[in-house]
Order: sequence, then C-alpha cells, then structure tokens
Amino acid sequence: MVRVLEPDANADATPPDPLDWEVRQREARAYLKRLVSLAGQRHADVQSELILGRAAEQICGWALQHDADLTALASHGEHGRCEWRLSSTARKLVDGAPGSVLLVPVTGSRHAGTAVGYRRIMVPLDGSARAESVLPMASRLARVHAAELLIAHVTPAPELTRVAPLSAQDLELEQRVNARNERVARVYLDEIRGRLSAAGLTVRTVISRDGDVRTRLARLVRREQVDLVILSAYGRRGARDVPCGSVVAHLLTHVAVPLLVVRERPRRIMRRLAQAAGMRAAARSPAQAAS
Repeated sequence: MVRVLEPDANADATPPDPLDWEVRQREARAYLKRLVSLAGQRHADVQSELILGRAAEQICGWALQHDADLTALASHGEHGRCEWRLSSTARKLVDGAPGSVLLVPVTGSRHAGTAVGYRRIMVPLDGSARAESVLPMASRLARVHAAELLIAHVTPAPELTRVAPLSAQDLELEQRVNARNERVARVYLDEIRGRLSAAGLTVRTVISRDGDVRTRLARLVRREQVDLVILSAYGRRGARDVPCGSVVAHLLTHVAVPLLVVRERPRRIMRRLAQAAGMRAAARSPAQAAS
C-alpha cells in the first residue's frame, strides 16, 4: 500500500509549515497502519509506504523502482467523484504506470476490509494473441471466485467505400461478410469455450453482431451484469506507442465495474518513464523544503 502525501496547491510559492507536515505525516502513517491491520486479518502479506510529493508521479516512480506487476487504484481519491469519470491522478496512472492496472470505480458502497467477490468475469476477445493472453489470469480468478467466465466478441461492421448509396450487389456483399464474420467468430469462441470448460470452468460465450466494438462491449457489461472485465491493453490493431488501445480507453470511462487492463510495456517506454520519474523525483520535495 502506497500513500502519497501531497503538498498544498500553493506550496511552490510558500514553504510548508514543518509542524503541519509532521502532523500530516503522523496521520497518514496511522491511516496506513489501520489499513494494514485490516488486510492482515485476512492472512495477507501487506506492506505500506508513505511518500511525499505529487501522487501520480510518485506512484509511477515507485512502481518502476519496485518492478510492480500490477497497480490497483480507485477511479477517484479523497475528493470523491467529480464531473469526470476518472480523476486526473487516476488518468495519469492508467497512462503512466508500468505493467497491468486494476481500476476500481468509486461507488460509495464498499469499505476497507470488505471481502471482494466476482460472480461473472467478462473477457473481450478479437481473435488476436494479444487479447487471448489474459485468459490464464482470468481463468485463475474465475476458479478462485467460482465465477462464470463470459467470453465476448463483437463482429465489426464491414467497411465498404461509400461514394453513393449502396447498390443491391453491395448490400448482398455486406450481408455475406457479416455472415462470414459471425460464422468464423462462433467457431473460434466454441474452441475457446471447449478448452476452458475442459479445465473445469463455467464458461459462456456471446457474440454481438455488426456494431462499434467499444459501445457494444460497454452495453454487454451492463446487460450481463458483469462484475469484472479483464482485457489486454492492446488488441489486434492496437499501437504499442500509446498507453492503451481505443477499446480500453473507451471502457475506462464508460463502464461502472472494475477493469483489469493487462499490459506489458516495451522496454523503451519503460526506460523513458523511468528517466522522467527520476527527473521529477530529483526536484525539490516538500520534506526538503521544510528542512
């Protein structure tokens, strides 16, 4: 557990009061100690660390330094929900944290120490090896929680060049492509379902036909009452020079369930993030300013 104690908004212009900083640090350490105690009751190995600085920068730097495989965070922090689906800190962490990210939306119905359980876990697949790479993790979570795995696929709408209304021949071609895509997708999902079912998992497949992949998946999450979505940061068309693909970016702000984005950063991006985090960490911290 990492708690970042941020300076006041005007800290750059006014040096922080050393006594005030001491009080805030004591309160933050007491808060972490309480959370560690709650987690320890569940026989978990939990450690905590208090860091001073800007939240997103410090957390990204800490994750890089400690080779964190997964960063778990809430959609909003101590200021609560706002007009945006993601707080600015959450948005920066989704973009900058190395490795995978678990984003949990703030609903106000769950408290620290409350047991978490999943009944239905959705895994969107587009037929690519990237998308399928999350299946081992999803399978393990489904087994632990005795949850149903919902394997989802959206057949994309055919893209025909339109410089005039489509002719009857064009419409027939479009229908044939749709039928072909659905047929291939069904065979593909049946194979995935058979393999996972043979491992003792409860698996169901669903195909959403002919639509925008992002909006169809968001509707499926609501319609199927999904508890957790697990997906790769990049699909078949995802460019690795961005933090995540367009489907993930859309779901981050359009679904109200936890979203586990599985990602392995290219080493060149990791180096760039590490260099940026190091430069920011070298800047004057609130603790240094108080001394």
